[in-house]
Amino acid sequence: MRPRMPAEWAEHETCLMAWPSRESRWGAAFAAARREYAEVARAVSAFEPVLMIAAPGQGAPARAQCGAGIEVVELPLDDSWLRDSGPLFAFTEDGRRVGVDFRFNAWGGKHRPWDDDDRLAARLLDRLRIDRVHSEMVLEGGAITVDGEGTLITTEQCLLNPNRNPGMGRADIEAELGRRLGIGKVIWLPYGGLADTATDGHVDRVCAFVAPGKVVAFAPADERHPDHARMRANRAVLEAATDARGRGLEIVELPQTAYGTVEGGGVEIGYLNFYLANGGAVVPVGGGDRDREALEVLAAVLPGRRVVGVPAPALAFGGGGVHCVTQQLPGVSRTG
Repeated sequence: MRPRMPAEWAEHETCLMAWPSRESRWGAAFAAARREYAEVARAVSAFEPVLMIAAPGQGAPARAQCGAGIEVVELPLDDSWLRDSGPLFAFTEDGRRVGVDFRFNAWGGKHRPWDDDDRLAARLLDRLRIDRVHSEMVLEGGAITVDGEGTLITTEQCLLNPNRNPGMGRADIEAELGRRLGIGKVIWLPYGGLADTATDGHVDRVCAFVAPGKVVAFAPADERHPDHARMRANRAVLEAATDARGRGLEIVELPQTAYGTVEGGGVEIGYLNFYLANGGAVVPVGGGDRDREALEVLAAVLPGRRVVGVPAPALAFGGGGVHCVTQQLPGVSRTG
């Protein structure tokens, strides 16, 4: 029975996160990164339970910094981007919840070692007592966005990068996404972010499903932005696309982006890298004037959700945002 991945707005049982332990990834920003992870965990916990995975011996500092409301368990891990190293969840046709364990190679071999991160999904599923479905394809959760009805959006810049699956072409990747996640239609955007060398252009920085047939897309208004023309090209693809049910897509543009400073250097903070919690949305912000406009755009496209901004310059410095450090565990019902 072929599994089907639900949309992120489906009801969640828990939000899964991983506590930063690779200090070399952050350098002098390591303490700031841990503060921001804890802030994200607390913000999400206002809407749903949070389970934080910490490396062995790191459970106590994680508990101390996150607070009493966050459950912490210890499992071996290398890095702390659970969206990418953790399992993706799906339901079989008879309603059974399973965890799909794709291979993980640290975004094309960028950070060594990654052995424990590659094994993390299996270890976590065993602890959660959820059946595991294995795939030999390398895939990170931040590389895809789904509508829960068989449609997936990704970027060619990431999924067709030879540092992920050099032996697989577009048709092979689509077939594996169909087998493991129930995807019947893949919409290939040409571009992720130009400066996104950390993930090779994950889609969760440029486009996200927010409802069946509806997406929010990054569209920088400033023509001098390096992604201005690239995101216009992405929009043209979205305008011409139909989903798995043959519907055209409603596109809402998010023109704002935020900037911050970490260790004397500038970082760009993408508002689109948000997490949809039960009844809420947790959005990375920079603390500047543009935050209000971006949060208003997202509130308008996410009716019934309380939209909360969490400062995230250190997350951006490390190569991600709120969505990158979270992974939803859907509830046992198949709603959404």
